[in-house]
Amino acid sequence: MANWIGKRVLILGAARQGLALARYLVRQRALVTLNDQRSPDQLAAVRQANAALPIEWVLGEHPLRLLDQTDLVCVSGGIPLTLPIVQEAQRRGLPITNDTQIFMDAVPCPVIGITGSAGKTTTTTLVGRMAQAAIKAPRKAWIGGNIGLPLVDHLEEIKADDVVILEISSFQLEQMTTSPHIGAILNITPNHLDRHGTLEAYAAAKARLIHFQGSEDVAILNPADSGSWNLRSQVAGRLVTFSLQHPDLHQAGTFCQDEHLWVYDGQKDISIMPQSSILLRGTHNLYNVLAACAIAHAAGFPVQAMRSGVEGFGGVPHRLEFVRTWRSSKWYNDSIATAPERTSAAIHSFSEPLVVLLGGRDKKLPWDDLATLIHQRVDHVILFGEAAAKIQNAIGPLELGRRPYSMEVCGDLHEAVQAAAQVAQPGDVVLLSPGGTSYDQFKDFEERGECFREWVNQLP
Repeated sequence: MANWIGKRVLILGAARQGLALARYLVRQRALVTLNDQRSPDQLAAVRQANAALPIEWVLGEHPLRLLDQTDLVCVSGGIPLTLPIVQEAQRRGLPITNDTQIFMDAVPCPVIGITGSAGKTTTTTLVGRMAQAAIKAPRKAWIGGNIGLPLVDHLEEIKADDVVILEISSFQLEQMTTSPHIGAILNITPNHLDRHGTLEAYAAAKARLIHFQGSEDVAILNPADSGSWNLRSQVAGRLVTFSLQHPDLHQAGTFCQDEHLWVYDGQKDISIMPQSSILLRGTHNLYNVLAACAIAHAAGFPVQAMRSGVEGFGGVPHRLEFVRTWRSSKWYNDSIATAPERTSAAIHSFSEPLVVLLGGRDKKLPWDDLATLIHQRVDHVILFGEAAAKIQNAIGPLELGRRPYSMEVCGDLHEAVQAAAQVAQPGDVVLLSPGGTSYDQFKDFEERGECFREWVNQLP
């Protein structure tokens, strides 16, 4: 574990990750400066909640002078590496890291790391449930990272015989030089190109999850996804797969056959559960369950723990989350869908007539494939937010008698909910699956989903 006593650490970003790291480093007796472009008024409540900590706050700008008295720069996930203060730190040769890397360098127990363009939150949650079923007290399973708790704030509580399950984003992976003992890359498809610039740079960030593994480590890859499967030549240790098809001879992995889930240990097939045990909708969620079971197998969790993790699990908040039935139409919150591909997966999860709410802030991703699917499957489209015009152009003009039968542009999500209520008919599914980020109107996708829930529940 690093010696932080007297180290001058500059943390960029005073949101969840930055605050958790600041608390940990203060306890390690580092000298912490927390810098955020938001104003003192905007962060008044946050500062009050952390008033007892000896933190220097610099707010409202990112002045380069902060680098003059800094030994280390820590970049929170939402901070782009193109920020002038980050680029100046690189020019000066200052070490740059983040909370996940600091956690990985200090954590005393095995770590399971999960990343992917889609499905990582659901898969991480499932693996966490399986770990909790497999591990007996006083041992503990810790679940966090890009979801839930930033576990760096709990490092002193984690014991050597515990297990950590981390969801890790491409933003976090950019700075990482340590790989987890078990690393799962679910899929790699175009996402966050507004941050990474190219698909190649984005894929390279994802690949860092397994890049630093050794011969004793395990990589979990998806043969059905070229982005994930193309990394198999980089696997330094053992490879475990998940797929709808049976793995190759002697290749361990999970698969689905005759509506039943199995794990092949390289020698024999072992029954896990019937597919009917899965409450989650859609083929993409079947892949998530297979991935979770593959990870659990690699971790040595018993089949009964896999079953316990899946049975009764209806999904994570904001991912195809059922909100209510209103006038015989069913309303779903899929606010976590911040890429067009994830909206397509959500649409494929339903056979009912669909009213889809699309919008938010564009991530410089293509909308054409989703537009084609909309013409095939969606009855009514409600657009909102900054990306509305771009999506409208991708869908093109309406044609009489062809889907979508109507398309309305609204200023914000609240207006979109009201517009959806006007067109929804009994038997319809009304689906918020934006395809864009929330940052044009909300602080994150959770706040967007919570507002959507509230506004839907207020419908008379």
